[in-house]
Amino acid sequence: FSNYQQTLAQTARGLEKLGLIDNGQVSIPEGTESTSSMWLWLADHARGRITFLRDGHYSAEWDAVARKNIREAIIERVRERRDVDMIIAMGTWSGLDMCSEDLGIPVFSMSVTDAVNAGIVKSAEDSGKDNVHAQLEPGRFRRQISMFHEIFHFKKLGVPFEDTPEGRNTAAMDEIEQTAKDLGIELVLRSAPLDLPDPKEAFKNLMRCVTELSREADAIYLTYTSTPMEKIPELMAPVIDAGIPSFAQAGPQLVEYGVLMSLAQASFADIGMFEAEAMAAVIAGKKPREVSQIFEPELGLAINLKTAMRIGWNPPLEILAAVDEIYQQIPAADHD
Repeated sequence: FSNYQQTLAQTARGLEKLGLIDNGQVSIPEGTESTSSMWLWLADHARGRITFLRDGHYSAEWDAVARKNIREAIIERVRERRDVDMIIAMGTWSGLDMCSEDLGIPVFSMSVTDAVNAGIVKSAEDSGKDNVHAQLEPGRFRRQISMFHEIFHFKKLGVPFEDTPEGRNTAAMDEIEQTAKDLGIELVLRSAPLDLPDPKEAFKNLMRCVTELSREADAIYLTYTSTPMEKIPELMAPVIDAGIPSFAQAGPQLVEYGVLMSLAQASFADIGMFEAEAMAAVIAGKKPREVSQIFEPELGLAINLKTAMRIGWNPPLEILAAVDEIYQQIPAADHD
């Protein structure tokens, strides 16, 4: 997922600023959302208190069978080979898999929608395990939906998501549902199975859901998706054709590709420094559980003006004044 790349890159830069490695200037590769080449670069170039193991990068590529095998392999490695004394776990799957076992070494759960509801940590204030730390931003999705609703005053909000326990956690559905109830919004829900061996079939499912929601809802809240960025313009086409506003849960990168708006942070640098400081505190002697998990970024608004024009919305000046990121084009849709 693209957020994993950004989080890893900026964490490495944070570790360099803190003097824990002497070279964290890893670049983000183009044309892929994998972190594999980034990890290998850090293994070869980042020296210091932290060593990135060259054979220490694992990815299930969103495959449930591979996930199980990787989980078992890492647990065996930590317990038998004992050449690992810290783990970065990106996303909900790896956070659950690494935090469900008391491995006896620090585990840093990063880039998770809601680590509490996912069951990775006990609460925002307490991870519940001495060796576990997660980054948490309480109320993040409530703020998103509240702001979106304040601008457009929609009655029916369409939400595509994968209706499984993990899919609900990834999309933070409990927070979405409670916010909608508090604001008097009717949720129009569609389940899009994404855990499929064929990514084309997963995209087809999501496309069907978004198309149906475009006909039945007044606005669309696009939850986290593993859909490649180049497919987002195609995914958003029925929403734009219907002339309704859309909001990206994941952030401004999807706005660049055609979603109308999202909350934006100036960069992932603040996330990376937060993670690096947590790792530094543990290296200095604290237990991961003792390090604060609450992350409070400064947020602004991201808007795609091309999408706004196509749905017939002219953003008021007070909205434009709050915008930190503006995109004026939508890349051509990839129909391959």
